[in-house]
Amino acid sequence: MSSVDPFAVRDLLGPDAAVCRRAVTGEHGIALPPLHNHHVHTHLVDVADMPAGGIAAVVDLGGDPVVLARQSARALPRLAYAGAFLTAPGGYPSGRVWAPDTILREVVGGGAVGTAGGVATAVDEQISFGASLIKVALNAATGPVPNPETIAEIVAVAHDRGLPVVAHVEGDDMTAVAVRAGADALAHVPFTEMPAELIPDAAQHQVWISTLRIHEGVDRERAIANAAAFAAAGGRLVYGTDLGNGDQPLGVDLAELRALEEAGLRGAALVAALTDPWPLAAAPAGVATYVAGPPPAGPDEVAEWLTGAVVVPTEELVHDE
Repeated sequence: MSSVDPFAVRDLLGPDAAVCRRAVTGEHGIALPPLHNHHVHTHLVDVADMPAGGIAAVVDLGGDPVVLARQSARALPRLAYAGAFLTAPGGYPSGRVWAPDTILREVVGGGAVGTAGGVATAVDEQISFGASLIKVALNAATGPVPNPETIAEIVAVAHDRGLPVVAHVEGDDMTAVAVRAGADALAHVPFTEMPAELIPDAAQHQVWISTLRIHEGVDRERAIANAAAFAAAGGRLVYGTDLGNGDQPLGVDLAELRALEEAGLRGAALVAALTDPWPLAAAPAGVATYVAGPPPAGPDEVAEWLTGAVVVPTEELVHDE
């Protein structure tokens, strides 16, 4: 593709986009950093085929820590995970058909390490099985939530161990509780409420995972508006689909990308949401995203173009620049 301007490609798709060809096939295309899905549940879906659809890394946000530790040995997609949900006794997601008891830990504040139901015990258990972050469930819409002291303790213990905390927030005041408690990320862009005055603080201190496509009606409208305000304030918005929640593609999800576009992420900003390695410091080594053929002609074509992505070893790619 000698006629492709590499500078125009980088302007459109981000600084790491590269014009290249695959040595094994001779086909020309565009290489990007590995794509990530930052919200999946691997106990609900087989992720083994995700690299064929362009996804090289996933973040499991609620599963059996024992099973996740075993799965993490898989080469691709790379798996980072929170382990079990930490929740109040009887709190979300207990009782759901999709949530066996092995994927949640009921916690109460206080108690030394080793105390049954204690925060430190629950956090340390997830870490012992290789967790890269801790998840707390704050769903006041359907049941009890940890009290503010327990939430603060979860955040403090996790931070003391060097791990970020991601919160599932749903219901009145839950977003405010998560922001003020120092949660580092939200598992979903807020879709039930989001006080506008919290946006600047959230944008400065948090990562938000999109999961916009799972909503309908007013929840969808509210989530997209919140995502747009968060991104406009400089917030770090990353791509995630809550894979396992309903019928979704294993690869790049065009519906999620279209929703992110509605929130104002286009071109290089859309690619950045997919290639952000959070919660880890770097993307998987030795692989890249590859899309055969010419690059998109402009921002309006980027989302659909990304659905043609596959994961390939970087050693197969010969840069044309």
